[in-house]
Amino acid sequence: MIGADGKDVAASIAFTAVLGVLVVLGLPLLVPLLRLSETQYGVLAGLTVYAVPQVLAATAPVAAASVQIGTLVKLVRVLMLGPVVLALSVFGHRLREDSTEGNAKPAPRRLAVNKLVPWFIIAFLGMAALRSHGVIPEVALAPIAKTATILTIISMAALGLGVDIRVVARADNHLVLGIQAVGQGVSELSAAFGLAIEMGARLEDIAGTIHAHPTLGEAVQESALKALGHALHI
Repeated sequence: MIGADGKDVAASIAFTAVLGVLVVLGLPLLVPLLRLSETQYGVLAGLTVYAVPQVLAATAPVAAASVQIGTLVKLVRVLMLGPVVLALSVFGHRLREDSTEGNAKPAPRRLAVNKLVPWFIIAFLGMAALRSHGVIPEVALAPIAKTATILTIISMAALGLGVDIRVVARADNHLVLGIQAVGQGVSELSAAFGLAIEMGARLEDIAGTIHAHPTLGEAVQESALKALGHALHI
């Protein structure tokens, strides 16, 4: 989008992951130090924590009200990603004006309109509007709240039990710079990760290698396909 090279992308992902964990662990300590109310802390967490699951992790030890306020603020931040990405796609060429013709960077991909706003944000705003206008009956609020709690627990468990593999590669020649993996059994794939980086593999090399189905190793191929923009299952 802004013409960043592979090293910049890899560094931003690494810093985001590390700082996100530190913020989740350290942010609740500010409540007694700054004498924050539950609402104030929820707003603070929603404005500072990186991901929605991390907002839940940072606010749950404090109060339920902090969880609700923090999630609301965070989802509004996610909603703003659409206009920001659209602005970058339209005006991002100005950030690449200093590129020379011999070191020209590829033109950014055209942004799909249906990706400007995530579907869950639309659902969130729709449910909020229904609740604000009293469309949802009072008798249904308690079961809905209970269901939301159960679904949140399931989603948090899925984050830990699932296997998430991300491949970071250069934008110009698709050279693999790093591989991030989270989930059960990913240590079994560490040798494949190291081999791909050591041999100077490109995304096409990994994507074009046959992986047995269904196996854990297939996730490596799938992550490369996803980075190329044509994943089969994710």
